[in-house]
Amino acid sequence: MDERIELNRRNWNERTPIHATSQMYDLKAFRAGRITLTDIEIEEMGPVAGKSLLHLQCHFGQDTMSWARLGAKATGVDISDAAIKLANELNQELDIGARFIRSNIYDLPNVLDEQFDIVYTAIGVLCWLPDLRCWGQTIARYLKPGGTFYILDEHPSARTFAPDDFESDAYELKPNYPYFHDPGGFREEGERSTYAGKGTITTPVYEWQHSMSEIVNSLIGAGLQIEFLNEYPYTFFKALPTMVRGEDGWWRLADGHGKVPLIFSIRATK
Repeated sequence: MDERIELNRRNWNERTPIHATSQMYDLKAFRAGRITLTDIEIEEMGPVAGKSLLHLQCHFGQDTMSWARLGAKATGVDISDAAIKLANELNQELDIGARFIRSNIYDLPNVLDEQFDIVYTAIGVLCWLPDLRCWGQTIARYLKPGGTFYILDEHPSARTFAPDDFESDAYELKPNYPYFHDPGGFREEGERSTYAGKGTITTPVYEWQHSMSEIVNSLIGAGLQIEFLNEYPYTFFKALPTMVRGEDGWWRLADGHGKVPLIFSIRATK
């Protein structure tokens, strides 16, 4: 395994117990039957009842099990041992009938030999992948002929605006990070908080930026046909200091900062 991916696996093992007790993931509501998927995903994906679904980078499986609650025969895959352990515990406790596999995406063909009606991935996924060409090939490998791929994720342009100091009162909406891919990635280390819950993590972590053309071309290059690409001026969390949360739960840039694409979705077929 790539040493950087191994560090990320350890990092996500640290994050999982912190996330599991957070309000953001709200396991109490999930246990009570909450569907964790966004309205965008449910509408753009369409009916899933009776279809087989492979969820790549599923964390501890709330979205995977939400698709199962909507009728899909769902399988979730994640790199983190701790996340898959928790997913299996929740799946058994709630008797949802999903299936979970611990693997990184690039090694998945070594442990899973099936094809699915749907391959799905969403919300904070592409930044953890160093190679999108292999990612696209993996998606095509697991789709049945005529099958659907769907992704909803942070827009690559939005990632360029991340501030050096999130707490600064003098934040201006301007690019601080490159838009185009650097194969070496960006390494973050030292004691720091994660995006949900209280607690700190210490394992170094690597992230990679990918342009929109790289994302789209990785799917086309794997033989998929793009049905649509949509962009939205809001996002899942407070990604920038000037964001405010609307009554619909989405985070938007405050007035005076203009509108830029913050998330995107793609649906494609094999």
